[in-house]
Amino acid sequence: MYRLLLVIGFVLSVSIAANPTVRGARKSETNSSRNAKTQAAVRAVLDAQRDAWNRGDIEGYMDGYARSRDTVFVSGDSLTRGWQTVLDRYKKNYNSREKMGTLTFSEIEIRPIGNNAAIAFGRWHLQRATDEPHGRFTLILRRTQPGWKIVHDHTSLAS
Repeated sequence: MYRLLLVIGFVLSVSIAANPTVRGARKSETNSSRNAKTQAAVRAVLDAQRDAWNRGDIEGYMDGYARSRDTVFVSGDSLTRGWQTVLDRYKKNYNSREKMGTLTFSEIEIRPIGNNAAIAFGRWHLQRATDEPHGRFTLILRRTQPGWKIVHDHTSLAS
């Protein structure tokens, strides 16, 4: 009886391992888990940026970007290349807490594209004493040695 159970167990395990549907389900679970981890990591980058901005910490906000000359920021008709250049732009345009206001993000969607890249898009909104600029953003992030970082930012201002 014991041998019969061993043989049945062996046959079942070989059948399951050879079954592409079962393998596909395992792979799907792995992809789903990986996607959830990527989404959580990218969300953490955006949350940290929001928090730094709302503290008035532009350099902390810039920690979400890859420190590379290849980092790209597009807004309106302006294209800025390089982490330092993007930082300088932010410092020039938001040189006071009043100009920075309070930043919120909403309607965020994060889509992994492979193991080491993701696209995030959503809405941004600044609450300031005299106005409320807002718009949309599309970000491309890559997994780097220090973690997930924005390598391309296309931000628009609603009219």
